[in-house]
Amino acid sequence: MPAYHSSLPCPRLVGNMGLLPIKTQYKGPAAKEVNGSDIIDEAIGFFKANIFFRNYEIKSEADRTLIYVTLYITECLKKLQRCSSRSQAEKEMYTLGITNFPIPGEGGFPLNAMYSKPSRQEDETMRAYLQQLRQETGLRMIDRVFDQQSDKPSKWWLCFAKRKFMDKSLSPAGH
Repeated sequence: MPAYHSSLPCPRLVGNMGLLPIKTQYKGPAAKEVNGSDIIDEAIGFFKANIFFRNYEIKSEADRTLIYVTLYITECLKKLQRCSSRSQAEKEMYTLGITNFPIPGEGGFPLNAMYSKPSRQEDETMRAYLQQLRQETGLRMIDRVFDQQSDKPSKWWLCFAKRKFMDKSLSPAGH
């Protein structure tokens, strides 16, 4: 069975990664007018199926964005498994979303072979876009993982925290 790929059109590129519109409350370079689902909805929806793949064929620039969000969802789950309440999870996701992180072309970025380094003009745009994706993804993961009534995390999401998509991780080894 093949992996799921993004079906979204890619209106703009930053490096060789799609800068796709997202439904978000955070400021950033992504366009905010989205009809239907966005790349974060796709990544969350495909996550449980795609997480089992060790290889992933990139068919479009939007797939590179999907890969990044999928890897970030894994990072979110690692943090969320240590949280006992929704309020604690919100603090953790906010901190994770704004923490300094490498972008393609920098030393700590795990997928430099698949992503091209952005030009100097695109560097800030990519960093702002990835931060916007991280913040919005963290917020949506809280809604998926934590039950509204009981304020308890879902074991059906947290069981994926130890898995690695493509045998990669956004966090440096040992963290």
